[in-house]
Amino acid sequence: MKRILKWSALAILVVLFAWFEFAYWTSSNDCGRGIPTGAQRIKAVRFCDYGAPDVVHMDEIEKPAPAEDQLLVRVRAASLNAIDVAIVRGPALARLLFGLRKPKFTGFARDFAGVVEAVGKKVTEFKPGDEVFGLKGGAVAQYVYARKDRVVMKPASVTFEEAAAVPLAGLTAWQGLKTGKIHAGEKVLVNGASGGVGTFAIQIAKAFNAEVTAVVSTRNVEIARQLAADHVIDYTKEDFTKRSERYDLLYDNVMNHSMSERRRVLTSDGICVLAGFGGAAPSGTEAMARIVRGFSDSFRSRFSAQKFERYTTTASQADLQSLSDLIAQGKVKPFVEKTYPMSETVEALRYFNAGHTRGKLVIAVD
Repeated sequence: MKRILKWSALAILVVLFAWFEFAYWTSSNDCGRGIPTGAQRIKAVRFCDYGAPDVVHMDEIEKPAPAEDQLLVRVRAASLNAIDVAIVRGPALARLLFGLRKPKFTGFARDFAGVVEAVGKKVTEFKPGDEVFGLKGGAVAQYVYARKDRVVMKPASVTFEEAAAVPLAGLTAWQGLKTGKIHAGEKVLVNGASGGVGTFAIQIAKAFNAEVTAVVSTRNVEIARQLAADHVIDYTKEDFTKRSERYDLLYDNVMNHSMSERRRVLTSDGICVLAGFGGAAPSGTEAMARIVRGFSDSFRSRFSAQKFERYTTTASQADLQSLSDLIAQGKVKPFVEKTYPMSETVEALRYFNAGHTRGKLVIAVD
């Protein structure tokens, strides 16, 4: 039996190694492929390899055409998210999902806003000329095609740059607060309140008539106040887990405290929503450690009245519409720190990598 187990384990290892080698060396993408003669060309930002920001570059691709249930959108602006930056770096987990040796999909970013140019024959909700925003991989391009259920109308009260800042960060904040069962009158603390997700979380929580406390660094105290946070804690001067205040909902966008520390600031039946993995630019090892800790905290909380809840952000059109409605009502306003021209996408990526981004970084598409 020992010999059988030994040789079986060895055979499994050999098979796994062979699979990895095959998957690694056959991992490729469409970079280097020619554009058919006579096809319309557009400019797009792509990355054909993993690595430093310099792997991101401007390129020409064939102009996309919408399928029956899609829209062709002339992009006016796109924005960066932590996931976009992480994929470009190519840590181990990202490579397992997006291509071992090279990224399978080479388009950059996924949040966009623009004007509908054409629609598929099954699309009746939108028409050419509509101003929209939504989600589609490869958003930093002159044109994208997007599924009709991942796009909503842009409120007239915001610019294309502001609308482009909304989709993924806004959905992450909205769905996280809903996971935490937020309701009027609650005390909510947002840990990591100055980034893209955090600035939305403050405003969405206020839209639910919650009492909001924002945890930020010294340089971001005024921003949190501008976003209408009721209380602001400067984490460089004070540790929120050592305060006497108790919160019904802790929206944790950083996960830089232990489970016991966070439990101490929750009410007896409070909820801690595990929304982030360590700030704007964590190292791969640090981010992975916090993700593992999050899963552990979530499991352990099953045996307690205080819950630690994980969730996955989904591309919900209904939730995008809810965000659009809040923006139209003036209850939420996207916070854009900087806007870069499309030709300076690398500079935007470098700035994001530095880890001090406030709100969102936006790319204006020529």
